[in-house]
Amino acid sequence: MSETPEIKSAEPVPTRLPNTGAGAPPGLLDRTLDTLRAGWREIAASARGVVGAAPRANLPKEDAERLKEQIEACLEGRGGEVSARARAAQLGRTYLALDGQGRRNFLMMLARDFDVDRAAVDRAMATFQTAGDPVSRGHAERALRRALEPPRLRLLTQFNGLPEGVKFLVDLRAELMEMARGEPLLQALEDDLKSLLRNWFDVGFLEMRRITWDSPASLLEKLIKYEAVHEISGWRDLKDRLDSDRRCFAFFHPRMPNEPLIFVEVALVQGMSDNVQALLDPSAPVCDPKSADSAIFYSISNAQVGLAGISFGNFLIKRVVDGLTGEFPNIKCFATLSPIPGFRRWLDRELAERGDSLLSPPEAERIAEAMTTLPDGPEADGRESGGEGDPDERPVLAAALALPSWHGHDELQKQLRGPLMRLCAHYLTTARASDRRSERPDTAPARALDPVAHFHLSNGARMERLNWLGDRSPKGLRQSCGMMINYRYKLGEIDANHEAYRGEGKVNASSAIRSLGRGGA
Repeated sequence: MSETPEIKSAEPVPTRLPNTGAGAPPGLLDRTLDTLRAGWREIAASARGVVGAAPRANLPKEDAERLKEQIEACLEGRGGEVSARARAAQLGRTYLALDGQGRRNFLMMLARDFDVDRAAVDRAMATFQTAGDPVSRGHAERALRRALEPPRLRLLTQFNGLPEGVKFLVDLRAELMEMARGEPLLQALEDDLKSLLRNWFDVGFLEMRRITWDSPASLLEKLIKYEAVHEISGWRDLKDRLDSDRRCFAFFHPRMPNEPLIFVEVALVQGMSDNVQALLDPSAPVCDPKSADSAIFYSISNAQVGLAGISFGNFLIKRVVDGLTGEFPNIKCFATLSPIPGFRRWLDRELAERGDSLLSPPEAERIAEAMTTLPDGPEADGRESGGEGDPDERPVLAAALALPSWHGHDELQKQLRGPLMRLCAHYLTTARASDRRSERPDTAPARALDPVAHFHLSNGARMERLNWLGDRSPKGLRQSCGMMINYRYKLGEIDANHEAYRGEGKVNASSAIRSLGRGGA
């Protein structure tokens, strides 16, 4: 499952960010907002004196100066509401017409020249500090708040009144996130835009809808495009995922009614699923959903890169659970079938540092012996693993996992199963990363290193069961040696689990997973 992991991501995130370098091909904004060029042209044309000579695509300094004057006119509110909307529309059309370098220049100008006026803040602070009576202090507080609001934030807010203006800002942030790496000015602008979007995308404004095969084709195409966990191979695959024993739910925003923000795919089955290929098998019979006793959340995809770091997944899962409980009273088990995207990266680091000490001597011996029987094993060219002069001095576990057929060889996977399950359970229950996003990272409890684990533990789930070779796809083998995990949502325990994890960093795991991980790494 994916969260934006705080994107991909958790956090949670999903879709690729555009290349924003000079001469870059059309990016996310160009692909999704082509219709705005015509729509905003009509709005922009209604203002007098707004449209001058179009700036060049790379926005050189002299063109940027002219654009700066247009922004100042926008902020000064010259004319009425129609003129203000027209200026915002013209600025949006101008941005869309720029190439990668031009867009970077535009955003740098916005970040540099339309930041907080420090002198005005100093004056407001002085007034606040000298205010004597409560009325004067109240006026001074409000004046200080206004002074602390950068003009660029007021400019961005004007896009809320334009058709598809909110979608424009969401995709603008997707581009800005990429550009802002290592650039403090752009990072500050990105923070302002994230704050604005967080307020607009409060979960109270969102609508949950069920997506079915009868939904508009344009929406179904977006599911195929945005699916980030288990790729949808085509229309037949999508129809199977929307069958009577399946459910798909998404959050929508009233200002983006045709764009899913995040969606979850659910299978209604008997028992807790342990293999995603079996779950998605197109030849499997369709089950009667009324006979199901389990709802398996097997994919959560954040659809909008520009909303990374603004969490909806936890609220979506809770609303889906509430809805399914009412529709199917027989369902008593709500669980996920989730990937473990960080395990292989962690394991490779541990192998590089500790080598074969991760295994007991008998484990290492049995794995080495099983490798010799493979056609592509170490004896294929007349050498034995670990022999004198052997150029491959990798740890035996690394050498075994480097064999492309390891998961298809009965004896080798049998010998790998115990050590890998133990190491994965240890990774899930003990590997930690400091929460750098916390307002007080020095006092925040350490979070689970795996982004999907962090997402579900934050939502109040419990680590229930580790599944050997639950995902044999190339992606699953690459990320987690094919293992998957069930996180279980027990309705009576969700709040307590959430508080224990967020407050103390406590990982709630079943006795089976605890037992697996006791051997350590």
